[in-house]
Amino acid sequence: MALLKYEEIAESLRVRMASGEFPPGATLPSGRDLAEQWQVARATVVKAMDVLRNDGVVEARQGAGFVVTETAIGRPAGNRKSGSARVTGGMPFTRIGDPERTIPPARIATALGLPDGTYALRRARLMQLPDGTPHSYVEAWFPPDVVDEAPRLEQRAPIAEGTTRYIGRQTGRTPAEGVDVTTARLVTEEEARHLRLDTPAAVAVVLHVAYDQEGRPLVCEEGVTPGSLWEQTDTYPM
Repeated sequence: MALLKYEEIAESLRVRMASGEFPPGATLPSGRDLAEQWQVARATVVKAMDVLRNDGVVEARQGAGFVVTETAIGRPAGNRKSGSARVTGGMPFTRIGDPERTIPPARIATALGLPDGTYALRRARLMQLPDGTPHSYVEAWFPPDVVDEAPRLEQRAPIAEGTTRYIGRQTGRTPAEGVDVTTARLVTEEEARHLRLDTPAAVAVVLHVAYDQEGRPLVCEEGVTPGSLWEQTDTYPM
């Protein structure tokens, strides 16, 4: 399906950011310049910038225009409803270690449909509250067929456009269905170290799997949140 003009502008800017032309902290071209370049009304450019801002990729600064964000924004595992923006429920995060190909735990391998002994790519991040304290520890696992076509997943640097959009651009596969399973258990020693918890401590665990249009797993995320910070609200008709 053809992109609308404002989507084309937003996608073009994402690619330029991903290539390093506009690194974190850089100012994007002005609305007037972009409107002239693309031969569109200023309102179309504003709409494109709204898309990027909702994805947490740029921020508006008075007197400077739109600037590429310097702090990566992400979301905890799960609750990726269609149409939700990355800044909705998003928070700053730090990367934990380097991405690595390793054999995943059995529960992750099962969720990804991988045979025993198959390697997957592990990317870990620590979600943070506004004051910098840990909120949740998330491990994202990508199957080898996705990683082979999206090699930037193996780099430590944040992917400005977001992993979902990057994978879609590289593979042509986008999320069509998400399944979240929430359980409770005691924190592991490694999780306690990242989350600064004394043991024993109860945590909520969200296992999220995103599937493409053909039902093939794109990613499995496991998010661990201290019980004191876990809250889920559901609104539904009665």
